[in-house]
Amino acid sequence: MDKILRGILRYRATTREQMVKEFQQVRDNPHPKAVFFTCMDSRMIPTRFTETHVGDMFIVRNAGNLIPHAHNFQDEYFTCEPAGLELGCVVNDIRHIVICGHSDCKAMNLLYQLRDPEFAKLDNRRISPLRAWLYTHANTSLTKFMQWYESGGKEPLLFSSETPLRKFVAYIDPENQFAIEDKLSQVNTLQQMANIASYGFLKRRLETHDLHIHALWFDIYTGDIYFFSRAAKRFLPVDEETFEKILGEVERYYS
Repeated sequence: MDKILRGILRYRATTREQMVKEFQQVRDNPHPKAVFFTCMDSRMIPTRFTETHVGDMFIVRNAGNLIPHAHNFQDEYFTCEPAGLELGCVVNDIRHIVICGHSDCKAMNLLYQLRDPEFAKLDNRRISPLRAWLYTHANTSLTKFMQWYESGGKEPLLFSSETPLRKFVAYIDPENQFAIEDKLSQVNTLQQMANIASYGFLKRRLETHDLHIHALWFDIYTGDIYFFSRAAKRFLPVDEETFEKILGEVERYYS
């Protein structure tokens, strides 16, 4: 707490005045551009690596950047993630949803261990909310990943996106530069696109191309950000060389 409290004092003396001005500018008419789902990992600071400011994004964070599939819920038993989707995309009419995974994700490392039936058994899940959360809401990612990995890890994967009929192909880490858990993290990030599309209150907007879903992936050791390109069928680093190509794809398919 010492670090947090001292940070508040520094904030009061340095950036508070500027931030209050930004709050005043967006107070009555904010125009956020995206709902951003990412992991709660302390190393993930999306406003820093996207250079966004007050009023630019709604941010939802949890262990493993998961959006639970709608079939996991009945009646009023919901978590905050679909509520965040409704608040952002229905109430505030936001047109872009971003899912951002990352390397060395502790949740994904644990998910990979859940391939062991003993580790994943019910008694162990009952004593670990984190295991239960991942087993319930990320098991589809693990299953898809293991089928791909056990078949050699070279073939492309097929994912659903905005609608069940709208699918895309993905090559996962074709240069084989990332750890196996990082490959799982990338598969999991892409799987969340289908999970988002499972909610009925988004169906019409997704079908009419009025709402778009994107995937990013952050390498915490290099600081590189990757954008999943449906045209390239893979995660591409966002840099000076690829920027125009990625921007052109976004404007062509998602504008």
